[in-house]
Amino acid sequence: MIPRPFKIPLSVLVVIHTPALDVLLINRADAPGTWQSVTGSKDHEDESFEETAIREVHEETGIHVAIGTLADWNLENVYDIYPRYLHRYAPGVTRNREHVFGLCVPAGTPVTLNPREHTAFQWLTWRKAADTCFSPSNAEAILMLPEFSQ
Repeated sequence: MIPRPFKIPLSVLVVIHTPALDVLLINRADAPGTWQSVTGSKDHEDESFEETAIREVHEETGIHVAIGTLADWNLENVYDIYPRYLHRYAPGVTRNREHVFGLCVPAGTPVTLNPREHTAFQWLTWRKAADTCFSPSNAEAILMLPEFSQ
């Protein structure tokens, strides 16, 4: 069996929301009860953050970004990688840089989860979504949604 390549510590966070600011949260398959927005690492160093966002949104939710409006919020978070995920990165890599996007989609947009990654989804008001997600950087991004959605 060929070993998986190490993850690249450059990722995206995509806050998917409706015009009414309802936010899509998805429940991680590897950590039940852990709700989050779409996240994912670059597949290769040359992949742009926008390409990563488009790919990850489709892989995790089945949503094609063309049905909505993808906005680069020009924000980045740098954080310590959770210890349970460190084995996915090269030895010595302990921090990740995350680029933030918003994706406004029509209300009622269908969601098709990748069952290997997520087990459930819910649409919540932006304040409730911020309170529900496990990641502090994800919660902060959701709290900025009213500012970025105008």
